[in-house]
Amino acid sequence: MSHASPMISENIETYLREHERKGLLRFITCGSVDDGKSTLIGRLLFESKLLFEDQLAAIEADSKKYGTQGNEMDFALLVDGLAAEREQGITIDVAYRFFSTDKRKFIVADTPGHEQYTRNMVTGASNADAAILMVDARLGILTQTRRHSFLMSLIGMRQVVVAINKMDLVDYSKARYDEIVEEYRAFAKQLGLESITFIPMSALKGDNVIEHGHHMPWYHGPTLMAYLETVEVDDERLQRDPFRLPVQWVNRPNLDFRGFTGMVTSGTVKPGDAIRVQPSGKTSTVSRIYTFDGDLDEAVAGQSITLLLDDEIDISRGDIISGVEKPAQTADQFETTVVWMHEQPLLPGRPYLMKLGTQTVSATVTDIKYQVNVNTLEHAAAKQLDLNAIGICTLSLNRAVAFDPYQESQDTGGFILIDRMTNNTVGAGMLHFALRRSQNIHRQHVDIDKQARALSKAQQPAVLWFTGLSGAGKSTIANLVEKKLHAAGQHTYLLDGDNVRHGLNRDLGFTDADRVENIRRVGEVARLMVDAGLIVLTAFISPFRSERQLARDLVEEGEFIEIFVDTPLDVAEERDPKGLYRKARRGELKNFTGIDSAYETPQNPDLHIKTQTMSSDEAADAIIALLRKRQLIS
Repeated sequence: MSHASPMISENIETYLREHERKGLLRFITCGSVDDGKSTLIGRLLFESKLLFEDQLAAIEADSKKYGTQGNEMDFALLVDGLAAEREQGITIDVAYRFFSTDKRKFIVADTPGHEQYTRNMVTGASNADAAILMVDARLGILTQTRRHSFLMSLIGMRQVVVAINKMDLVDYSKARYDEIVEEYRAFAKQLGLESITFIPMSALKGDNVIEHGHHMPWYHGPTLMAYLETVEVDDERLQRDPFRLPVQWVNRPNLDFRGFTGMVTSGTVKPGDAIRVQPSGKTSTVSRIYTFDGDLDEAVAGQSITLLLDDEIDISRGDIISGVEKPAQTADQFETTVVWMHEQPLLPGRPYLMKLGTQTVSATVTDIKYQVNVNTLEHAAAKQLDLNAIGICTLSLNRAVAFDPYQESQDTGGFILIDRMTNNTVGAGMLHFALRRSQNIHRQHVDIDKQARALSKAQQPAVLWFTGLSGAGKSTIANLVEKKLHAAGQHTYLLDGDNVRHGLNRDLGFTDADRVENIRRVGEVARLMVDAGLIVLTAFISPFRSERQLARDLVEEGEFIEIFVDTPLDVAEERDPKGLYRKARRGELKNFTGIDSAYETPQNPDLHIKTQTMSSDEAADAIIALLRKRQLIS
């Protein structure tokens, strides 16, 4: 069964041609800590005879130094590449390995078992066709077994092997095997996992991995390798699905060639096929399928191609080209499942970037409907999602995108969330369906617009966003600026933090989630006032950069002026005009900025006011001078 073709030495060119035509199966191993995932993969690599002599020598040496199998070779060390993993005997990172047999090529992702690395399992499973869920026969179904099973159901894993490992440590007991099978079937039924294959094995001894062995004559199913060589690959299924081509690049080398490049994620396409472009909805006909190796009569799922169309229609990166009969859907609001993958929690109202296929848009979680307890599958209320938490959330985008529900297509229904400040991936998710309100709510045209309103006031509208610690002097300076603008005949309005919390935001507290929502609402009100042609002044602590960026993004370029009122904490605490710092120090006021809640200083403010060297009147004059310089006032 294992790959040891004599053709490699006899006729390498023929071997390479045959090797290229083999199908490729991507699969993952997952499960709890020390269930034998790395040992299993090491066994597969060893039996496939794809290891070089120096690799074998290194593993033999490492087995004596780090191994857990006495004088025998520790196959897990073939996979556990990090020094920390070898010393602890665990897998931390996702380790990818390649091997092959005469029938198929394989890429396996060994995912970590510890709870804190659950996000790594999601990463490894995102492109897998099948999963091997390892279960220690001695321990049975554990918490992490259930957690990984739940994640597999979310990801839409269609082919699952439950490998009941370490049967040699339970005397190859059929009764123990049957007990675990029955328990797991009951749990899997709740998740909707149906295509499950159970294989009893010993990865260390090799039973039922490549060959059946003689220790378990009562088992008559396939070995693991036999299963992997015959299970359906997703590419075969995807070719039967509706045609989808997410546009990655508009290829325009000259005036006579205009093509749309990307990888076919599902279905097939031929010259002459009618297509629809989403989200615009425009239609055309395929005139040519171009590739580097020449034109094709047909393209199928998994191929990278360039489509040429009969009509000159507007198509951009991120659009999806579909068949006209079953085109992709479009919407800007969704119900989703989000798996949170960052130490900083997900907070409703905070803006993120969402990458969906080749599309990147601004996204906000507007509501967390509930969080799922992966151990009991119970639903619990949640105001935020912490690391490794899974929640059902409402997601709102800044524009409509083309998509398919995740259950229909992982490529056009799966997304990641990216932190706008650090560009780190912080979450992964699945689109369930578009919300009805996204289809039924439309912008109403009005004849009097922002320019007309501003013209009647003889000014340019803008937001003056004052930020700084409590007691820094934001409200004092903003009040002076408004008085000067009013005296000059300008039309203004001052939104002060305390005043707004008496009305619009009286339902909000001072947790991080409430602070985010507080600033989101203020930003929306400020945007409406700018649309009314006003110069709006906002005096809020607004401690988080991401929310200040959200407020900036709500208005047009040049209409947002961030003013950092910079006062050292000890000076602000000494002033303490409202007695808030004293309450916070006594523990009477929780989540107070500067004491037990962080303040993220602006990195590039439009104006930096240092109150230790500048009086309030001087600060107000500096702001007025900046408005004149930018021609916002005359």
